[in-house]
Amino acid sequence: MTRQTHKYRPLPHLDLSYSASPTLPTPTRPSRKFPHPLSVLNKTVLIMLLLGMIVLWLGFGLPYIKIGTSKAQNTTTNSIPSLPSSSNYTNSSFSPYPPLNHTYLSSPVAYPLNASYYNPSKSKWHKARRQAQAYLANWTIEEKVTLTTGMGWEQGRCLGNIAPIPSKNFSGLCLMDSPTGIRLTDYNSAFEAGVNVASTFDKHLMYARGYAMGQEFKGKGAHIALAPMTNMYRVPAAGRNWEGFGGDPYLSGWATEMSVRGLQDAGVQATVKHFIANEQERNRTTSTSQLTDRTMREIYSHPFLKAVQADVSSVMCSYNLLNGTWACENPELLNGILKEDFGFQGYVMSDWNAQHSGVYSANNGLDMSMPGDIEQKSLTSYWGRNLTEAANNGSVSVDRLDDMVLRILTPYFMLGQNEGYPQVSFDAARSRAEGNNSHVDVRGDHAKLIRQIGAASTVLLKNTNKTLPLKTPRKITLIGSDLGPSYKGPNGYSDRGGDEGTLAMGWGSGSCNFPYLVDPLQAISETAIKDGSTLDWFFNDFDLEGAVDTALGSEVVIVGINSDSGEGYITVEGNIGDRNNISAWHGGDDLVKAVAGVNNNTIVVVHSVGPIDMEAWIDHPNITAVLWAGLPGQESGHSLVDILYGEYNPAGRLPYTIAKHLQDYPAQLNYVDTDEVEHPIVEYREQLNIDYRHFLAKNITPRYEFGYGLSYTTFEYGGLDIWEEDELKGKDDIRNATLSSSGGSTRGNLIVDDRLHKPRWTVSVDVTNTGDVLGCDIPQLYLSYPEEAGEPPKVLRDFNRVQLWPGDTKTVTFQLSKYDVSIWDVVRQKWVIPKGNFGIEVGRSSMDEKGLKMEWCFRECD
Repeated sequence: MTRQTHKYRPLPHLDLSYSASPTLPTPTRPSRKFPHPLSVLNKTVLIMLLLGMIVLWLGFGLPYIKIGTSKAQNTTTNSIPSLPSSSNYTNSSFSPYPPLNHTYLSSPVAYPLNASYYNPSKSKWHKARRQAQAYLANWTIEEKVTLTTGMGWEQGRCLGNIAPIPSKNFSGLCLMDSPTGIRLTDYNSAFEAGVNVASTFDKHLMYARGYAMGQEFKGKGAHIALAPMTNMYRVPAAGRNWEGFGGDPYLSGWATEMSVRGLQDAGVQATVKHFIANEQERNRTTSTSQLTDRTMREIYSHPFLKAVQADVSSVMCSYNLLNGTWACENPELLNGILKEDFGFQGYVMSDWNAQHSGVYSANNGLDMSMPGDIEQKSLTSYWGRNLTEAANNGSVSVDRLDDMVLRILTPYFMLGQNEGYPQVSFDAARSRAEGNNSHVDVRGDHAKLIRQIGAASTVLLKNTNKTLPLKTPRKITLIGSDLGPSYKGPNGYSDRGGDEGTLAMGWGSGSCNFPYLVDPLQAISETAIKDGSTLDWFFNDFDLEGAVDTALGSEVVIVGINSDSGEGYITVEGNIGDRNNISAWHGGDDLVKAVAGVNNNTIVVVHSVGPIDMEAWIDHPNITAVLWAGLPGQESGHSLVDILYGEYNPAGRLPYTIAKHLQDYPAQLNYVDTDEVEHPIVEYREQLNIDYRHFLAKNITPRYEFGYGLSYTTFEYGGLDIWEEDELKGKDDIRNATLSSSGGSTRGNLIVDDRLHKPRWTVSVDVTNTGDVLGCDIPQLYLSYPEEAGEPPKVLRDFNRVQLWPGDTKTVTFQLSKYDVSIWDVVRQKWVIPKGNFGIEVGRSSMDEKGLKMEWCFRECD
């Protein structure tokens, strides 16, 4: 029987339409930093303000922007250093826009004092807030505090619990992990990891996964999903990379936005995490991440901005310190950037036990303490009765407490969780206790979607002589434990803390229970039986002689290797969350080389949390095809078979760069011993040059670049064009704008201008399928800034997936806003469009030599 490889199944159409955010009115709340003198009624305050301004002129610069004050610093200062002049600044990578050496150590605490801050643009936010205000009208301080403070670790049925208040007809809130599916339950789906979602480069599938996952959280009675995780692939070996969406802020931003929309459209509150600069597991609870203001704005905060634009309910602050200040008590980060600049109207939740103070964290922007106790099972809390006392004595104002509670309840009403919401049907702390688990099956037909995303996310890295798709080989041999089942079963290790059998999920709180796991052996066996093929396998990774003997004489040999990682509270094979290196586990390199040495049609399948070092075998002439399959979830084997046999034409793209050498990456893990240093410094020295940007800037040739992926067909591009949507040219005066459907900034000289994020320019390109089979292509739009802007050589700005039959041509369009073509001016603290010509490039990867290029001026040009 010959398989018809020219009839790949078209991807089903998904209706993912949603209304755009309407224009927002300009809020009138005055600046919190420099109020007009006439508005200051107290002369003492005026004198203090004038003294502060004098200090501003006399101060001296610091190497990093300091955000807030901290117990870790144990000092405060009233000086605000001056900015260096651009003429004296010599850092060419940022010239002529010097980093902001401004310190916020003396900034007043910032939090909204009245409803005028909220300035809602969507009726659902405004309506929900009014509902919350009416609901809270007769609540006592003690009852309000109940909403802000978790019940404590394992003091309820969920991982996080807000206690019910029967007298107010409030049934409480249930908070649950994880970004791959609801955790510590049964009859749930195990979705593919975030890294796989990113590698689809498909906004529709990003949304569909979020929606399906949201249905399951709601079906189990969980109000709040602790997902998505959107920290960046800064370090290739970082333990939780696989939960996130890759090494580019725009790719991560799109995946974050669509995930949030999907989750919340299903009725569950989304929590974007971890805010911010939490890119490694080693020392995550003690280290201080040091990064410049511009790096923060252009790279690490962008995905969180996109979450706010998607109306995310909650933002989880991270364990680490940011420039010397704990993230969960950082006024400039939480109140300044997030709530004011981004216009975030939801609530800030601490990561579990990431709170370090009581009054201080409340006044500085934290809204919900999780799980509520200072240490797990300590039954002591920074808040609870302490917060009640602080509100009664004025240490925390009643206005601030009301703000915290309104922020928590507004999404609750906005998503309709106050009426008819399912009851919690499980007990996360006692999941095997029959009396606490109703075993509600919430999976629906989500297995089909998981299988589809698994195939769509698979990246074809090498395909010599059209080895793939397979054409009913007579004999197939599978080599390597990664292609078979674990002897302990898919849930044999708590929180997935072990690596036997096929790798379909990383470990830690980002994992969930498998309802089942289809390994490659099972799926390939099903196909081999239908095709009349014979199938053999050998799963001892370290018995090279046995592997070689099994591989001899086979028409095709598939070798499976993997590389695992997870959260730092679990150690697997000596890896404390973060990977010790980026090599294949269990001697994978030796296994591949041994098999390739005796079989001239060796296919390598990689299941990994991120990049692995392939240099030991990638150029071997007998290795004819290589697939990266990531962490595909419960349908792993079926997704792989769909690619191997041509049911789907691979269209996945790498969401990170695979280097030839570990040292080629721009950043490595920080291994400082905390016995020697209380707060190890993690310096983000690469600044804007993360992932592929670094390789381009340093002219380093990787093995496979960001955005790379092959297909079973071929494509050509033509007709690259760009046009402006209106006659008004971009101007220098681009201020921080309304960045959300839920509010806007009013700080300092920042002007609310919704036009900053409105599509202004359209780029189009014609894509033609020049091969002989149906396939999907993913054209990617990159910008090159004028040299004076100090940007990396090339940055991703958009992407779209297009499906084409042989010979067909379609026009693919991308949209650009003023924000998309601006840079963050750290001196003037606003978004600025640089002068000069930009490069516009559309290609199939970040280093596509055949990509189409043109120049365009978004502002004044010579």
